[in-house]
Amino acid sequence: MPEFATKGHFVKICGITNIDDAEAAIRDGADAIGLILAESKRQITIEAATDLAKATAGRVLRVGVFRGNSDSFILDALDQADFDVVQVHGNLSSQLLVDLRSRGTLVVKALSITDDEFLHFDESLVDAVLVDGPSPGSGESHSWAEVTARGFRVPLIAAGGLSPDNVDDVIATVRPWGVDVSTGVEAAPGVKDHVLVSSFIERARRAFSKGELK
Repeated sequence: MPEFATKGHFVKICGITNIDDAEAAIRDGADAIGLILAESKRQITIEAATDLAKATAGRVLRVGVFRGNSDSFILDALDQADFDVVQVHGNLSSQLLVDLRSRGTLVVKALSITDDEFLHFDESLVDAVLVDGPSPGSGESHSWAEVTARGFRVPLIAAGGLSPDNVDDVIATVRPWGVDVSTGVEAAPGVKDHVLVSSFIERARRAFSKGELK
């Protein structure tokens, strides 16, 4: 089982719905792909997620993304698709956390920058936090001042409104451990633009490298 602590900086391409887009992300050096099982324009079925997870196993971290799903649904999806990582938006129950840990699954807690949870969530419970805007999946950008003021004790993944045009600025400003993009590299909802995916990954890597040299 991979550990976040053993990886360098982290680039995730989220909202993958088909094998061509998954292969493009892997080919261009993504660390992870996000498979969304929550209500979304990019939502896929457990069966489709299982097929994609199996086809990419061992080549990239496979992240199951959930929001508003029951604990039983999440665990059923995990048992079928064998995700490396579960990313939870909204309530993360203590029992779900225990069940995920018992399976050896890495856990990312997504926090919306406008929710009270952003300030009060105990990040020591999870492996990483992902900070998103007020409307996850909308592609809308937001202010990062609150993130830098808050500070986190676990790896921070920046998300919300990222694109090849601004990812370097966000990395320079926030100094996150990782970045996550979906809308900003799409040709249409659920369909990736492979040129944008490649550009995003390349610019993120370059920005991370510049930060390490300072």
